[in-house]
Amino acid sequence: MPKARIIPARVKAPTKHIYRTTLSMDAQIATARSGFDQIPDHRRRSGKYTLSDGLMSVLAMFLLKDPSLLAFDERRQTDVGNLERIFGIRQPPCDTHTRELLDPVNPELFRPMFRSVFSQLQRGKALEPFAFYQGHYLLSMDGTGSFSSKKLKSDSCSIKRHADGTETYYQQVLAASIVHPDFQEVIPLCPEMVQKQDGAAKNDCEQNAARRMLPKIREDHPRLKLIVIEDGLSSNGPHIMDLKKSDMRFILGAKPGDHPLLFHHVEMAIEQGTASKFFATDSKKPWITHTFRFLNDVPLNQANIGLTVNFLGYDEHNAKTDKTTRFSWVTDIPITRENAYVLMVGARTRWKIENETFNTLKNQGYNLEHNYGLGNDHLSEVFVVLMMLAFLIDQTQQLTSTLFQSAWQKVGTKRALWEQQRNIFHCFELDSMALLYTVIVNGFRARSPDIIYD
Repeated sequence: MPKARIIPARVKAPTKHIYRTTLSMDAQIATARSGFDQIPDHRRRSGKYTLSDGLMSVLAMFLLKDPSLLAFDERRQTDVGNLERIFGIRQPPCDTHTRELLDPVNPELFRPMFRSVFSQLQRGKALEPFAFYQGHYLLSMDGTGSFSSKKLKSDSCSIKRHADGTETYYQQVLAASIVHPDFQEVIPLCPEMVQKQDGAAKNDCEQNAARRMLPKIREDHPRLKLIVIEDGLSSNGPHIMDLKKSDMRFILGAKPGDHPLLFHHVEMAIEQGTASKFFATDSKKPWITHTFRFLNDVPLNQANIGLTVNFLGYDEHNAKTDKTTRFSWVTDIPITRENAYVLMVGARTRWKIENETFNTLKNQGYNLEHNYGLGNDHLSEVFVVLMMLAFLIDQTQQLTSTLFQSAWQKVGTKRALWEQQRNIFHCFELDSMALLYTVIVNGFRARSPDIIYD
């Protein structure tokens, strides 16, 4: 039996960098505003409200964590001038006009804003600590629901038919975030909607959305080294070929029931002693035993007999609970005894798309599954993409801004931070978000209100 190895504590990514002022909340708001100003107005005649004011209003709603367009509309009516001073919104439209204004806008037009923020992260050296393996970054991809209704529908909605004859109309979004096992923060890229395309009769699926998304990511970031990490539904021949075509490495979940040929080869190799197997213990958690088995250059399945992958199996045994958890993946990265542990850690980082991305968007102020509006063309997509842009800006602050971090630490929770942020924005005349967070950190001396008489 192979001797057990002791795995040393993994060296964590460095976190100390000098970040540029372009990464501040106010600078990124200005970047978004500049990007919105470049989007051509789809109307023949300019109306009372500008398109950029409508787009900026929705971004402000997500950055301020207003729970709905109606709540933001109430803010608009009692605004003390902060929307114009901080967000550059000269005349915010009401909720109805906002929906009418944004419905025809193609969400692909927001892609340059994601690239701009990402470029600022690169230039500010904030992306470097996310490098995981041989200069590659982990890109976790997965889909989640963004809209569901039994009454409202549009041509782009997928349909789920129930046994009782009723139908549910829904939309989903495929998200992609750069993640790292040592960071709570994630860096989301521009998402792709999982919904019927023009003229399509069948429902869309995540694989089709990924096929559209991967070339766009490569076009936006032509030199970025990426290792895509996904669940077992993605370890199929067509998707792996799409990843290779986009010059992306991968670590994908693989289940025995989905790949009988693959697992048969692995089992035969283990019996014959041609597969590698070793045990290891963790220097920080000696009660955990790691068992690795791997085999390189194995056929993926019967349908793709010429497509070979590298198989990594992993068992984690906890001596305290006497419980063993089993995982298995396929990858195009050659597996050795030296990198098996690192690849396993990278593969399990996939969960950050669920925990740090979807859970945050659904339960921490962004209200991803809230119906902000379906529209006839692109309205629901526009809300999702702008929500993700606001999330990217917030994650940048959480990663790089000591002022934001101090404000968060001062109040204790994100929910409390968003509440204080909304209250201060509503009650005081401010000229920047930096001033708002400074007020939270340092406190302020309250005065008696100045009553406004008509």
